[in-house]
Amino acid sequence: MNRFRLIFVISFALILAACGISSEGYRNISSDEAKKLIDNKGVVVLDVRTPEEYQDGHIPNALLVPLQELEYKLNDLDKNEPYLVVCRSGNRSTQASEILTNNSFTNIYNMTGGMNSWVYEIAK
Repeated sequence: MNRFRLIFVISFALILAACGISSEGYRNISSDEAKKLIDNKGVVVLDVRTPEEYQDGHIPNALLVPLQELEYKLNDLDKNEPYLVVCRSGNRSTQASEILTNNSFTNIYNMTGGMNSWVYEIAK
């Protein structure tokens, strides 16, 4: 029976990984998937880069909340709203996604590759 449980747990973890759902409670998605969500008006884009990086170019209508300020601005965000979290390369957005899910945000998408992988329209 213990062997069955181990196989079940491993299988479940692999299924979650294959679906892009992290154990932290957010979903990693590609820039192509992110573009589809944005086009369907399915998310609020949350840019966690610095103001300077944001000014150099950002996804249109993205909300700027630098990572270092995020924990102080959680009360300004709607926990029920779906958020697409974006940074330059995907590292800060991963940290921000963890902060959000650790604070009861339930619908978080992390764009892997960040703006480095974004080939679509940008605003300045």
